[in-house]
Amino acid sequence: AGCEIHADAEVLKVFADAKPASDADWVTEYLDSIIAVKLVDGVVGAIDHIENFSSHHTEAIVAEDADAVERFFNEVDSAILLHNASTQFADGGEFGMGAEIGIATGKMHARGPVGVEQLTSFKYRVRGTGQVRP
Repeated sequence: AGCEIHADAEVLKVFADAKPASDADWVTEYLDSIIAVKLVDGVVGAIDHIENFSSHHTEAIVAEDADAVERFFNEVDSAILLHNASTQFADGGEFGMGAEIGIATGKMHARGPVGVEQLTSFKYRVRGTGQVRP
């Protein structure tokens, strides 16, 4: 409710009120109630899409298939990976690091949310059951 959807052709068939997505949608961080949705061919298609368009900061998978989740966690190269949990958890405070100094997506020094103590490369794997932040 109240969320704007930017969708590929397949998703537009289901969500008539959605706006057609462009390649720019796959790389945009909206900081708003906007979501870009693309139908892909399974976990392999999702991983390929992420590899092509990701900032390599935070990725999430909503799935019950344990093998798909493990493949996602093993093959997606991002600092924070979430399973059945909101990407709102991708925050230094949520990881107990206190205030963030910055955010890094590379692998040199800190990776992900950056606090004073983060001087090594981390990859966070978060498994949830649908939790969201209030």
